[in-house]
Amino acid sequence: MHHAEYSNFSAGGDLKERYEEVVMSAEALFADQSNWVCNAANLSSLLWHLYLSVDKNVNWAGLYVQNPEKPGELILGPFQGKVACQNIKIGKGVCGVAADTKKTQLVNNVEEFPGHIACDGETKSEIVVPIVAQDGQVKGVIDIDCLYLNGFNETDQQYLEKLAALLIKYCKW
Repeated sequence: MHHAEYSNFSAGGDLKERYEEVVMSAEALFADQSNWVCNAANLSSLLWHLYLSVDKNVNWAGLYVQNPEKPGELILGPFQGKVACQNIKIGKGVCGVAADTKKTQLVNNVEEFPGHIACDGETKSEIVVPIVAQDGQVKGVIDIDCLYLNGFNETDQQYLEKLAALLIKYCKW
């Protein structure tokens, strides 16, 4: 199998089934690779193509990671979508709150989230999942933005949390 084939999802279908495919593909791609940049880049691509296949109007899918040069700050990691904010302080915006609390932030309307950072003013909803190591250290976050309200649900949360756990399992940070 060619690596690019992991990004091929047939159009339509059940979101859960597609997420299961992404989890299996991520495990296959990560199994012999411990570099977090490589795995995060492939995960961003898998998620982007998943959302395209189910007509979920996502405008950004990627990661922010702990900035090794500035503790207390996240820095832009691999992603798919429009150019994004480069730095986010821990505790600020949806990504910073997820990193600070170590809890997934499922935001149905970003306009109602106190302190939302608008990297793209077209974003209407967002989900951010913290990537937390065994020792409790936050390595980064998975961040997905959507162009419509209520773009994400518990199914998205469940599978994105599984994918964050796979990044911890396979990557050297």
